[in-house]
Amino acid sequence: MAATPQNPAASAPRRKVSRHRGEGQWAMGHFTPLNGNEQFKKDDDGLNVRTRIETIYSKRGFDSIDPNDLRGRMRWWGLYTQRKPGIDGGKTAILEPEELDDKYFMLRVRIDGGRLTTQQLRVIGEISQEFARGSADVTDRQNIQLHWIRIEDVPEIWNRLEAVGLSTTEACGDTPRVVIGSPVAGIAEDEIIDGSWAIDEINKRYIGSKEFSNLPRKFKSAISGSPLLDVVHEINDIAFVGVEHPEHGPGFDLWVGGGLSTNPKIGVRLGAWVPLDEVPDVWAGVIGIFRDYGYRRLRTRARLKFLVADWGAEKFRQILEDEYLKRALVDGPAPAEPVSRWRDHVGVHRQQDGNFYVGFAPRVGRVDGATLAKIADLAEAHGSGRVRTTVEQKMIVLDVTEDQVESLVEALEALDLTARPSSFRRGTMACTGIEYCKLAIVETKQRGSTLIDELERRLPEFDEPLTININGCPNACARIQVADIGLKGQLVLNDAGEQVEGFQVHLGGALGLEAGFGRKVRGLKVTSEELPDYVERVLRRFQAERADGERFAAWASRASEEALS
Repeated sequence: MAATPQNPAASAPRRKVSRHRGEGQWAMGHFTPLNGNEQFKKDDDGLNVRTRIETIYSKRGFDSIDPNDLRGRMRWWGLYTQRKPGIDGGKTAILEPEELDDKYFMLRVRIDGGRLTTQQLRVIGEISQEFARGSADVTDRQNIQLHWIRIEDVPEIWNRLEAVGLSTTEACGDTPRVVIGSPVAGIAEDEIIDGSWAIDEINKRYIGSKEFSNLPRKFKSAISGSPLLDVVHEINDIAFVGVEHPEHGPGFDLWVGGGLSTNPKIGVRLGAWVPLDEVPDVWAGVIGIFRDYGYRRLRTRARLKFLVADWGAEKFRQILEDEYLKRALVDGPAPAEPVSRWRDHVGVHRQQDGNFYVGFAPRVGRVDGATLAKIADLAEAHGSGRVRTTVEQKMIVLDVTEDQVESLVEALEALDLTARPSSFRRGTMACTGIEYCKLAIVETKQRGSTLIDELERRLPEFDEPLTININGCPNACARIQVADIGLKGQLVLNDAGEQVEGFQVHLGGALGLEAGFGRKVRGLKVTSEELPDYVERVLRRFQAERADGERFAAWASRASEEALS
């Protein structure tokens, strides 16, 4: 049994308890809570707040909610307070949390592997229309987020979600968040291995269990056997990437310690090959290391990436094998180079069974409840009962017969959900932004949609794969550091010397086997109004200066600062 605050004696191996509080690592005997978050988690497990929501808060209303539940434990059930309307970005870092809080919540519906039935999608759409003012966003972690949720309505929403097999359990908080997976697992013709069983098994064994409900920070997981490398494995705390072992056959290459935010790190390979039936045990071993050895003193250093950076891959693997798995892992190969520069499954593709799947692009992930219901209707009308979400804020309809494909594509186009998007529509995504997020400084969703329209009008022939990621603050929820063009929201000065919404620009980031972070040009900041002009200017220079076949990221890494300004 691993160490817990309630049972420190169970730590293995036994270590002398030091008087020095260190980094707050349980396995080192440091159990004293070192910040407010650690204290409220010690006082009461976040999973326990559900009972209070159902029996007290939903009946007495918002003002009855204990502050440690409101801004802490309620996240364990997918609930964040949203930003009060009318508070500009300049106030984000100045006001107290209670001044930023609206009396409404964002509710995150957990969708592991991005897998939904049309019935489930329709229920989410109905909940959106009835309880969330029609709001719905597809996230870059395959979830769907709703806004304007009243605490009084949460128990009924849970009842409806759970009746169709959906959940908000540990969708947020210091917990194992949604396990992202290939949206075409078990479907795609070129799949190396189907990881769906492992995602289901992890959920069955561990999600909602108090074994891992008190982690130092959030824990992000990815499992995919697609040769497209379609789950951004490089920036997850743990990732299982499909590979073919020369002796043992198909399995997974194990990565740990990736993450972005204000201190980005690319995950590292442990050099270990994991067969499908061992994935849940290995996952539990890695998250167990995080729980027991993770840094709890400072929230800014509490992600697994810092521990991995300090230990290195060799020590991390050794402790995983010796203390948690009690056996050695098999050495294995690295993933092959991705078979496409697009990893989002947009377009029409043949399945293993001869049918087709159709991937389409909402605008920067923004949909609404009525549209979700219409997608469910369209899927069923064209013979499908299954849809998927992707880590690029896209969606997919599965199991379409060949004679139904064109009709479905046309019907989606009528909803402005194109399966044949421009590079700009396909490659642009945005975080929630100041509309709802208490951390945001600038608006993002509408800005992204407008930028798509402007670039399609100005550069209609541009057809290179290109990612434009727009984030409302420095926290990188929209993965700005690994985009071709990453835009970090901040307040900037315009030509008149006025403080306005704008962006710091990152150029040339990438994921894949050449994963790396974008370059920042010294002093380059762009106002929101100038953004279309700036992006057009840079892309025209790229077109003029690129070598044959050169990707934007490669050009941006070598271009002069003048060319990027």
